[in-house]
Amino acid sequence: MDITFWGAAETVTGSRHLIDIGGRRVLVDCGLFQGVKRLRERNWERFPVDPASIDAIVLTHAHIDHSGYLPALARDGFTGDIWCTPATRALAEIMLLDSAHLHEEDARVANRRHSSRHHPALPLYTTEDAERCLHQLRAVPFGETISPVDELSVTFSPVGHILGAAAVHVESAEGSITFTGDVGRSVDPIMPPPEPLPSADHLVTESTYGDRHHSDADPTDELAEVVVRTLHRRGTILIPVFAVGRAQTILHLLSELRRAGRIPEVPTYLNSPMAVHATELFCRFTGEHRLTDEQCAAMCEDVRFVRTAEESMRLTAKHEPSIVLAASGMATGGRVLHHLEQLAPDRCNTILFTGFQAVGTRGDALVHGAATVRVYGGEVPVRAEVATLDSLSAHADADELLTWLATTATPPRAVTVVHGEPHAADTMRRRIRDELGWPARVAAHGDTTPVRIGAGSRQ
Repeated sequence: MDITFWGAAETVTGSRHLIDIGGRRVLVDCGLFQGVKRLRERNWERFPVDPASIDAIVLTHAHIDHSGYLPALARDGFTGDIWCTPATRALAEIMLLDSAHLHEEDARVANRRHSSRHHPALPLYTTEDAERCLHQLRAVPFGETISPVDELSVTFSPVGHILGAAAVHVESAEGSITFTGDVGRSVDPIMPPPEPLPSADHLVTESTYGDRHHSDADPTDELAEVVVRTLHRRGTILIPVFAVGRAQTILHLLSELRRAGRIPEVPTYLNSPMAVHATELFCRFTGEHRLTDEQCAAMCEDVRFVRTAEESMRLTAKHEPSIVLAASGMATGGRVLHHLEQLAPDRCNTILFTGFQAVGTRGDALVHGAATVRVYGGEVPVRAEVATLDSLSAHADADELLTWLATTATPPRAVTVVHGEPHAADTMRRRIRDELGWPARVAAHGDTTPVRIGAGSRQ
């Protein structure tokens, strides 16, 4: 059994790990690349193996950097089943359709504004492509073992992070592998802590925050301070959010602050159709998060769900104090872009980031002090305050990840580190080696690693 890393190797996006065993192929995750141009261009390249040769796909969770390439792969010939947890299936249906819509809308805007070097600009995939691949999704509960191909058995175990997120444990006669996916935190405001790591011969672990530690500050206090000082300036708080997970966390914290009288009553908008649908799913999957039915209902009170593009365009044109949550969380696309265009030039406003910003994204540029940001082919001056809530990540930080890895009953014989920028991944590799005593290496794009019972790493 071999694993080839066709994504999330020396970067945090584009998770795609291909298992080859006995002439059969199973892909673990099928994500989009985000960030710098050289990575985004991989989305347009032919998949490294014939999509028709892949027998099945297994998803760790629904985030677009783990699932967003599915419509393209299915369009290009993949016809197998896509296995995931029930919540991941429900979220993927929302996210993939939204992703397709955004690709189509970005192409329309580029053609209207003549802001692309391609004539005409085309979407990476269409709504029809997304709808077609949704019929291939197959849901399986946590803890239930399935066989996507005869040679392999697969079991999902909860890891927090977002609804449905799972570590994927793969067993075969040749050995076992656990893919951590994205690992959540023990102190997340809305998600439960990850369950202990399943034992395996080989471990493939994320390293998003492999070289960093989250702030110990209370995110509720930090959010209150940003809201109060911005409203004191009669400004608007624009919060780029990940539609699944982060949007619901912010809505919950704002609800708690309003109920405690710590922030003024002010118009609050959730401007993302996908986030609206995901919030409704949160109230459906109440057994998979910390919130009560009452808290789920409260986080939707006094919030206007924006559904149409026309209403979206009018929101921040008013220049009235408000709180606007809009996707995407790294400001790579979506409705947040026209809000940036309207709000970034005004010193009264605040742009508040609440999650990881991949290198090369607009979010990364803004948090590092960019004086201008490119939106729809033009340069927008940035005079608004740019703030971050570092304590609100949905990913375990370096210490939390090490602590969780140590929960496995039997240490792995080899570890491959993925899903991290180069410094973060290598820092995590060294800490796994030095603190846990496990052989570890960092995957490079296109690396192939054999998995055999009793086979360890040479690094």
